[in-house]
Amino acid sequence: MGELHEVDLYCDGACRGNPGLGGYGAILVCDGVEKEISGVVEQTTNNRMELLAAIKGFEVLTELCRVHVVTDSQYLHKGMTEWIHGWRRRGWRTSSKSPVLNRDLWERLSELAEGHEVTWEWVRGHEGHVYNERCDRLANRAMDEYSGRSGGRGKERRRW
Repeated sequence: MGELHEVDLYCDGACRGNPGLGGYGAILVCDGVEKEISGVVEQTTNNRMELLAAIKGFEVLTELCRVHVVTDSQYLHKGMTEWIHGWRRRGWRTSSKSPVLNRDLWERLSELAEGHEVTWEWVRGHEGHVYNERCDRLANRAMDEYSGRSGGRGKERRRW
């Protein structure tokens, strides 16, 4: 196998109401080329949008890569770096024996990340990180467009 492409995946989710209208934004950067992805879900939670942003980013990849994921979500970061191992061991139960919330998305994200060399980085949100701020704007713009404030239509809009 040849050298793996290095991809930076920045992702963020947002929600208006929790639950409520949700949006996600992701930016992939590889070899100086950027791809932006955004979309909305009508009735969802912020945590689901954080997960969906990462999922949509991984779905763009057409080959195995070295992926550096940057998120402002402790839920996403800790879920993929710490908690998921125990959840699997316990049959998708938390340490308190409750079912894992958003299991469908955790399983999908785990499946998509498999085979890639993935590192996860947490950054503080709304602190001036350029790509994190852009992802937040993508998520919010998708919700605005869906709500009709900017003339958009559809449940999912991708921008590349």
